[in-house]
Amino acid sequence: MRKKILIIDDDDQILSLLARSAELAGFVAMTAMDGREGQKLLEKQSFDLVITDLIMPEKEGMETITFIKKNFPAIKIIAISGGGRIGPETYLPAALELGADRAFAKPFSVDELLSAVRQLLGQT
Repeated sequence: MRKKILIIDDDDQILSLLARSAELAGFVAMTAMDGREGQKLLEKQSFDLVITDLIMPEKEGMETITFIKKNFPAIKIIAISGGGRIGPETYLPAALELGADRAFAKPFSVDELLSAVRQLLGQT
């Protein structure tokens, strides 16, 4: 059975790029525009991994990571961030402390990201 990935980002281009790349790599990908929408999807169906941006309107990535760790501890998490006003080097270590399994600063290599997805899902 194909692994399911939820991608949460408020940037349409990143959402479509990551969803298309994940599908081409053999995963089922679903997308959400912010943490609130992502949380609704998580409550309705099961996912193996979540890729979440950290800076978003509505519910941002740190809250989303905390929610996932508390309610769905088996789900693997990859945090991504362009960093907003203070840069990704501030947000990404905090995301890892909250429980993200990997963290990538934008722009990142899609191949590197998919490699991390495969590692986290035991498909290396």
